[in-house]
Amino acid sequence: MSHSPRDPESSERVAQDAVERVVRNTEIDQRWADWLAPTRRGILRGAGVAAAGLAFGGLGAEASDGLDSGFTPIVPPKDQGVSPWGLDTAKEPTPRPKSLWPGHPDRLPEKPRPYTDIKSYHAHFYFDEDSYEKAALLRKWSAERFPVELGNWNLEPRGPHVTPSFYFGFTNDLLPIIVPWLQLNSLGLTILLHPNTDDPRADHLYYTLWVNRSQPVNAYGMKRAGTPDAPVIEKILPNIKPTVKLEV
Repeated sequence: MSHSPRDPESSERVAQDAVERVVRNTEIDQRWADWLAPTRRGILRGAGVAAAGLAFGGLGAEASDGLDSGFTPIVPPKDQGVSPWGLDTAKEPTPRPKSLWPGHPDRLPEKPRPYTDIKSYHAHFYFDEDSYEKAALLRKWSAERFPVELGNWNLEPRGPHVTPSFYFGFTNDLLPIIVPWLQLNSLGLTILLHPNTDDPRADHLYYTLWVNRSQPVNAYGMKRAGTPDAPVIEKILPNIKPTVKLEV
């Protein structure tokens, strides 16, 4: 098979068309490109940004020709005084904190707790201004289907919960129904499920189940079981009567 020789004039036109299609820099963009070219960056490395005149207020005549160099960055004045932490924090030793494990602050437990220590459960639903409609719908669905103790809306952090939330309490017999139901109908909300035992601090920190993502729970200040003023086991007194048959 033979090939006809390429037309020189045609090749030249193609090349010219390609040049004309190139998007060119504006004049000011090209000046910055020239200023920041590798040969110029060598100057910056040797003398630093300020010495090279890159700050808008200090560009040299060559670089700032045609540029608006009247901008001066606003830098707040340095605070005066001595840190309230003193000057020797870096010298402090690293102490070992007390164990946070429930019931045995200094050692592991000798035997497991009986599951009958769990008297009931709470489900806490977390939401924000972007997901409150999902929370309202899930609250409605839950109240229609389960005989639970439904709390009110918490539009600000309350107790150990650091974001807006609502909750309902339920008895142990509902656990194998409510947990899978919430897994399938969470609408993407973060849900904390925790048991109610004689140690509410551990209930919120260690004995938890999460649907979707977990989030911080500020329960470290809650009283340990057996300490003075420790809260008693919370009772569950259902205040909701289901009106919709649960889907199966």
